[in-house]
Amino acid sequence: MTRDSSQSSCVDRKTRKREMRRVTLNGKEVPYTLKRRRCRAIGMKIDCDGLTVSAPLRESLSWVESVLQDRAKWVLKKLDEWENKESVRLVWEESEIFPLLGEPWQLATTASRVMQMAKVKVKTNVERRQLALPLPSTLTTQEVEKFVMEWYHKQALVCFSKRTACFANKLGVPRPQLRLSRAKTQWGSCDMRGIVYLNWRLIQLPLSLVDYVVAHELSHLIEMNHSSAFWKTVESIYPNYLVVREELRRLR
Repeated sequence: MTRDSSQSSCVDRKTRKREMRRVTLNGKEVPYTLKRRRCRAIGMKIDCDGLTVSAPLRESLSWVESVLQDRAKWVLKKLDEWENKESVRLVWEESEIFPLLGEPWQLATTASRVMQMAKVKVKTNVERRQLALPLPSTLTTQEVEKFVMEWYHKQALVCFSKRTACFANKLGVPRPQLRLSRAKTQWGSCDMRGIVYLNWRLIQLPLSLVDYVVAHELSHLIEMNHSSAFWKTVESIYPNYLVVREELRRLR
């Protein structure tokens, strides 16, 4: 079947109005969404989706990024402010709660003493939802942070790998390369090479929210934009995405 060329070009123009891009501001790589609109001036918005730039249709990418460079200090400041807004605060102390997939886990210590810190590993008690460290109760905050963060990253890699494989299969696309992210304002991203980045902090949230972010980012392997075609792709593998997306935004 032959596609009508005028219809195809119209669709292409709509798709090109939104682009996922990255720019380096003051030495820091910042992902952003570029929207092309019929407007006279550039606009910037920073929210739970990160940085969104609205630019006139005829302005060049180099001009857009030069404006971003001029406002780099403001952009980075606002990104920092958004990250600190209602974000989960972890306290690196014994008996504190560390959420895992929406469930509260508590840090506990055992009576045994291990002299070689490099060999210390966090042990889990699934029934009690406890993280057990074979150290005396005189742990420093730096030691607690080190062990808990290692535990979080291992849990995230296992969980995210499984969910990525699941949704890649639903989309009928190859399983992409996965990397953990420490992004300040984004739960996930997908670059032009098809590499998917998922924020390690997602492992603290319920699995339904993890699945939405995974479905969202893998849909970019088909539609590298936020067009109506993109959201239809998301809906095809995660029908309830609108409700979950709003829940995720409130959690920020």
